Amino acid sequence: MAKSSSSSTTAPDTVWLARGRHLGPEAERDVRRNLIALKAAGVLDDFLDLDPIEAARSTDLFPRDESAAAGPYARRLFEARWRVADGVTVRAQLTTYDPESRRVESEGVTWVLAAEAERAWEAGWPSPATVFWPESDQVAWDHARVPGVRLRTTNHLPKDDGELRRLLRGCTRQSWSIHVVVHEAMTPDARGQQPITRFLPPSLRHRVVEHRATPEQALIADFAMKRELGVGLPRGGAVVLPPAPQVPGYDAERHTVRDVFLDGTEPTELLQRITEFASLPRPLPADAEQVLTRLRQGWHLLTPDEELVHARAMVTWYARALEAMTASCDLYREAAESAHAALAEAPGGNDASRTPTPAAAEQDSSPLKALTKTLALFRGPNR
Repeated sequence: MAKSSSSSTTAPDTVWLARGRHLGPEAERDVRRNLIALKAAGVLDDFLDLDPIEAARSTDLFPRDESAAAGPYARRLFEARWRVADGVTVRAQLTTYDPESRRVESEGVTWVLAAEAERAWEAGWPSPATVFWPESDQVAWDHARVPGVRLRTTNHLPKDDGELRRLLRGCTRQSWSIHVVVHEAMTPDARGQQPITRFLPPSLRHRVVEHRATPEQALIADFAMKRELGVGLPRGGAVVLPPAPQVPGYDAERHTVRDVFLDGTEPTELLQRITEFASLPRPLPADAEQVLTRLRQGWHLLTPDEELVHARAMVTWYARALEAMTASCDLYREAAESAHAALAEAPGGNDASRTPTPAAAEQDSSPLKALTKTLALFRGPNR
């Protein structure tokens, strides 16, 4: 996979993106089982299980360029199509990857997921992550790119200042997720230890990573966040972390909540701030842009109507290409005939046995000039 870098492209509001790591033994098996079950239940219209090399192969009917390739470390490519409210169609691709180095095999299987709807994405729609991955806690597909961080649970901040700052940098630079830090004013009971992300709308639950600071971490977490990110952490409160590069419209004061009661009740104000932040236009990381391009340019799961439209479009394209080739051949033929005519009109043009002498070479300059002028007529950009 390509390394993260900045991009000037704004993430489309029709798109849902996520990535993570699966630490179990058979990631692709877990995806297949979930897709098969959802199709049998009528949740999915259809799905495909593809070899990445075959998926990127170009054919006469489906010409593909390099943007359709998932890269040398890709293991498997899955596509799924389903419908949400009002019959809106969603198309999604999930690609699994081997580690780029054998030294990090313990990090599991990396996956990236891109989904796009026919209109602006709504938070109440089902999460594309649970289309491909089972919701069971026994399947460890929800590990974030940053080691030690998970999507579906609370993540306590490191106690060491240096580790804490490295975590903050890793979580906010070119992140595909929204990161929230909550300070526990006092050690919560079992209900308060449950992640607040469970109160979020379905499509936001797997885009938000919840970090917790213990009661004694109030000062160290506040200091580290101010130094690294320029935002503070209120005692007993929470803050939505600013990503890097900065998101236009982000306001540290606006996205800070002074009081969060971790008693199992719904933290309405914090949820509202997270939802507001999720709706802000965000720059699309370059690696996410590549994933989105593959979804759009390398899509395979066409409906019969889409296949017919595509076939007709290709017939039209080939017909126009053939017309252009025919016209080009006609021009070349006319040029060749004119050149032969010019040679025939030249003195001695048909005498192949004539041996030129220096004097004859000077005389031949005149027909050569005539031939040059004739060929010049066919040098135009359209010839």
